[in-house]
Amino acid sequence: MLFQVGGQGSHPTFFEMSAAQQLPSSLRAALTYSIGVLALRRPFLHKVLDYEDEFFAALTLILETHSLRTTDASFAETLYGLRRRAVNVQVKKDDLHMEAGNRIQHTGLRKRQKLLSVVFLVVLPYFKSKLHAIYNREREAALQASLWGNVDERFDEIDNLGDASSSFASTSGLDTDLSVRTRFRKRMDKIVATCYPWLHAGTEGLAFAYQLLYLLDATGFYSPGLHALGLQVCRATGQELMDTSSRISKIRSNERERLRGPPWLKAVQGALLTCAYAVLDYAQTGLIAAVFGFKVAKEGIPLPPDRTLCPLCSQKRANPSAVTVSGFVFCYACIFKYVSQYNRCPVTLVPANVDQIRRLFHDL
Repeated sequence: MLFQVGGQGSHPTFFEMSAAQQLPSSLRAALTYSIGVLALRRPFLHKVLDYEDEFFAALTLILETHSLRTTDASFAETLYGLRRRAVNVQVKKDDLHMEAGNRIQHTGLRKRQKLLSVVFLVVLPYFKSKLHAIYNREREAALQASLWGNVDERFDEIDNLGDASSSFASTSGLDTDLSVRTRFRKRMDKIVATCYPWLHAGTEGLAFAYQLLYLLDATGFYSPGLHALGLQVCRATGQELMDTSSRISKIRSNERERLRGPPWLKAVQGALLTCAYAVLDYAQTGLIAAVFGFKVAKEGIPLPPDRTLCPLCSQKRANPSAVTVSGFVFCYACIFKYVSQYNRCPVTLVPANVDQIRRLFHDL
């Protein structure tokens, strides 16, 4: 439990729930920024950025699975001292003249509820990010087509003319299959681009309605996902925190007892388990502290010893260009991409924009 917001009773405040919900997206943005800065000096990290959705989904899958397994709460909820509890509503009628009352029973999470919680926390956000990327790509293509015409179709026509003038006896079948797949994919992308705004508006509107009702104490469910799962989020009591510690110890002792093999193999497996437990135990505070520490201690990239090299790509400068706010020279493509994304000089971290980039026609 890293953060604790004041309040009365076991019912968390709206601000606690809102902060817990926004933490994963904020953490993802901070991680993306940190990896992007580090990738300037370690180019292999660009592969992580190329598969950003998959990387973050795998990371959250590990964290959420471990957190739900040990604490009955999501990764973000654990930081705020919250727990998920199953809610069973039973209607009890004592008399015809008495009103029906609701009796709520809180129990621990079942395996099915934990699995569905992972689906709502990891799988659905992953698919939503993919749909959002397709929508953005189609929107940019439509905007480009409205300004410059359909460039893709013109290139396709040129390619088709070139193919017609060449031999196609052995490749016509393959080209046909590829064209069919391409047309099908483009059609599906257009369908997604058409339906996604309505889907997004519907889900966001429903989520807003639940949050408003939660703020007004009209419902105990903060989101439609929690309502569908039959789960409510409550503050963890001192007894629950003690029970969580004993449960974690019992789970880990059982896992160690299931180790099989010769003594040396058991020792290796035990060491690996110990390392994995340590990483998972300190993943919450360590991950957040590392990101904040990186942002506090950030410095500009160092200059290479050879003045003819670009500080960003460490290669000989191509189309040398200078940032007027600092005077340092880079490759035009490198500095244009960096300033467009971060709006600053990479060496001095002074704010800058692309209008302050000047091409140099004589590299001194």
